[in-house]
Amino acid sequence: MAEFSKKKSNSPGSGPFTEPAKAILDVAEQLAQTRGYNGFSYADIAATLGVTKASLHYHFPSKAELGRALIARYHAVFGAALEAIDQRALKPPEKLRQYVGLYDAVMRNDRVCLCGMLAAEYATLPAPMQEALKLFFDMNERWLTTVLLDGRRSGSFLFTEPADERARFILGALEGAMLVARSFGDSGRFRAAAKHVLEDLRARRKAR
Repeated sequence: MAEFSKKKSNSPGSGPFTEPAKAILDVAEQLAQTRGYNGFSYADIAATLGVTKASLHYHFPSKAELGRALIARYHAVFGAALEAIDQRALKPPEKLRQYVGLYDAVMRNDRVCLCGMLAAEYATLPAPMQEALKLFFDMNERWLTTVLLDGRRSGSFLFTEPADERARFILGALEGAMLVARSFGDSGRFRAAAKHVLEDLRARRKAR
């Protein structure tokens, strides 16, 4: 079997990882998004890449370390996407539509949100991965809360509960809708659910 070189990666989102480590993460992410954390092993990654398991352990000594690195990278990429939405100076409704678009793009690739998939296995995950998951969801809730507050101030949204509660509802609804849609092999179910989540903010305003 071919072994990895130690060439550094300069590709977007590669962060501090070497090219071999990035390749491992790419395969592991795809497997985790389609099978779950407990649904793949180092043997699966090694077979896909055509390398030995020993070479994987060189870069990630344990699966728990690999899992934490997966979440950290996903967090960074998703955070950059949220920052890009903010930098476009969009109005709150369009920000939320583009936020939903991030999830929809994942579903169109026959995957689900990495952290949503891992959350379904939360009780069996190593403690560092559990903490990393909370950080990811906290980031999303903070961003959504800010957008919701901006939308309420501008009159774009109307909701009675605290903004952070609505943010938790939106995040939970989208993550849950992805998992249910995946069960049916029908991404249209996700898009329909997401449409209702967004329309609910406007529907309340029209009802006044």
